[in-house]
Amino acid sequence: MISQDSGGEQTLIKENRKTWSRIKRNYELYLFLLPIILVYLLFKYYPMYGVQIAFKDFSPSQGIWGSEWVGFRHFIDFFNSYNFWTIMKNTLTLSFLSLVFSFPAPIIIAIMLNQMLGKGYKKFIQTVIYAPHFISTVVLVGMLHVFLSPNSGIVNLIISWFGGEPILFMADEGWFRPLYILSGVWQETGFATIIYLAALAGVNPELHEAAIMDGASKWKRVWYVDIPSILPTIVILLILALGNVMSIGFEKAFLMQSDLNYATSNIIPTYVYELGIQKAQYSFSTAVGLFNSVINIILIVTVNRIAKKLTETSLW
Repeated sequence: MISQDSGGEQTLIKENRKTWSRIKRNYELYLFLLPIILVYLLFKYYPMYGVQIAFKDFSPSQGIWGSEWVGFRHFIDFFNSYNFWTIMKNTLTLSFLSLVFSFPAPIIIAIMLNQMLGKGYKKFIQTVIYAPHFISTVVLVGMLHVFLSPNSGIVNLIISWFGGEPILFMADEGWFRPLYILSGVWQETGFATIIYLAALAGVNPELHEAAIMDGASKWKRVWYVDIPSILPTIVILLILALGNVMSIGFEKAFLMQSDLNYATSNIIPTYVYELGIQKAQYSFSTAVGLFNSVINIILIVTVNRIAKKLTETSLW
């Protein structure tokens, strides 16, 4: 037993020496990683210290450690609140509709751009569809207000020209989700195509040549060559997207929100802001935010396992 233990320790020591020698040999690469590691430690992991507020009756005067421990009381209050199911319904509906319309769009556009022969026209199209990504959310919502204004908006002017009545798009709860989703597709689809274009650039040209020799049409080459080749990329991005189903962007929803569309625009991020910032219910809002994060973790782990079994492609 003693000889076996000493042999195991020697093996471990040798492995540690190899690891450190490899780190010393490639220290420049690790130095490149150092800034992002520090960013994650400071802005992602260190703030987790404040998660305990969700389990306490937090008082700023007493601090985090001095506040009274209340356990899961805030979670129970959230689950029993009168608007719990409304908020969950609004969040999930908006998330899944956004996913359904926004996820396939960059794949389709990337495939279309990949099939273009004119390089000049292709670059022009790419520039046009990439540009909206660099517009800030505040400017985007401002554009929506200008274009959809009931008095001077171009959309309502066109409706009036055809004999219709002006529509209060930004104040109608029925229009909140279509406007949120369509504006998101317009803003982010072009930039998202970059990943798929990069994946399509890695497709082996010999596969297309063999398909052409077999008489395959352009559509069949897309279906049987391009899509299977970029399928691992699609699966990885789908896992990430499903893992963020509950994490809808707060900024655009908050800027588009009004008293008239509150019934459909009240989602978890805006609800947390309303309670935590406007009403100073720090513990309750932290509990809601923690619940949201836990659901995202469960989703990404579940979807990752399913994808690994079905496609043998996963994040880990």
